[in-house]
Amino acid sequence: MSTVHGNRTLGWLTRLLGRNQDALDLPVRASGLEYRFSTSARPPVVQGIDQALVGVLIALLAWSVVMVYSASIALGDNPRFGDIGNEYFLIRHVVSIGVAFVAAVTVFQIPMEMWRKHAVWVLLGTIVLLIAVLIPGIGISVNGARRWLPLGLMRFQPSELAKLAVVIYAADYMVRRMDVRERFFRAVLPIGLPVGLVGFLLLAEPDMGAFVVVAVIAVGILFLGGVNIRGFLLMLGVLGLAFAFIIWSSPWRRDRIFAYLDPWSEEHRLGRGYQLTHSLIAIGRGEVAGVGLGGSVEKLHWLPEAHTDFILAVIGEEFGLVGVLLLLALFFWLTRRIMVIGRQAVALDRIFSGLVAQGIGLWIGFQAVINMGVNLGALPTKGLTLPLMSFGGSGVLLNLIAMAIVLRVDYENRILMRGGRV
Repeated sequence: MSTVHGNRTLGWLTRLLGRNQDALDLPVRASGLEYRFSTSARPPVVQGIDQALVGVLIALLAWSVVMVYSASIALGDNPRFGDIGNEYFLIRHVVSIGVAFVAAVTVFQIPMEMWRKHAVWVLLGTIVLLIAVLIPGIGISVNGARRWLPLGLMRFQPSELAKLAVVIYAADYMVRRMDVRERFFRAVLPIGLPVGLVGFLLLAEPDMGAFVVVAVIAVGILFLGGVNIRGFLLMLGVLGLAFAFIIWSSPWRRDRIFAYLDPWSEEHRLGRGYQLTHSLIAIGRGEVAGVGLGGSVEKLHWLPEAHTDFILAVIGEEFGLVGVLLLLALFFWLTRRIMVIGRQAVALDRIFSGLVAQGIGLWIGFQAVINMGVNLGALPTKGLTLPLMSFGGSGVLLNLIAMAIVLRVDYENRILMRGGRV
């Protein structure tokens, strides 16, 4: 009788463990945060890359081709651009996407460990390029800003590379110095010096928008890497004071702030507030459903930089509130998916890869929010493009390279989850 009872008990325990086998939680603690992920005894079906993420990227790039053509089709009649055809910017944008795609496929082949080993050299190379931009005869100056280097078919903007370089360097630094992340000054000062140098060079161009993005990336990675909350709040306070001083010490930046606060005044509507007022007019004309693809009036020499910084205004005019909300949803999903991939890497004890992915998520998401805020009149003009959407060879190139690195992180995650090695 006892044998029968023992067999029943053993069978019950076996069934219970079988039902809960898929719910065994393994805690992983990294950078002051604890993550949990589930393992399964069943062989997982793992695909090589995140197909949904690739699909959203292709959708955004295809939409960007349509909108760049729509926003720039009338620029051939503008004497400012010389004798160009109506398809000039469309052709250059498609070529930029093609070059960026080849570069992204190449970068995808590079293991994340290689990026970690050469993180310092990536940052040093970027600093050299930022210095080269400021040298007369090497850097190209447009409207008083010296931000580009000539590279034959295209102009290269090192400030775009600076964003990726800071992501990689900050992630590597936090992995190397995790033992001091609770000690604010010992953790922050060594990384503050090189990042501060990058910021100084960006302000010298001047490129305030890129400086803001780089600062947010660095602070965000330090926080995600485990710097305590008091240190994080102190960093935010220091950055706030730095931004206030930069604006106060620059008369033309102060004028931008005043124009943002009252763009419709007689003093500003034809000056510093001109872009903002016409951006708001374009979005207002679109109402809910838009005036239809190609029907924008503001892009006909009224709204400056309609194909770059203010492409969202053209989307709002031609696709209305529906188009703007759809684009916002795509960027929200994209940013969230990148952050999830980073969190999965951290859970697999791949701290560097996880911080790099999350840093790229901060970069893409924050820059998209800033650009949309400027177009909608919620933020002062910054000169930042909309990632993956605006015309611009350097921006498209670095955006796709960054996304290739995220896909590489996800690819290595999947290899580890099915028991392989990277």
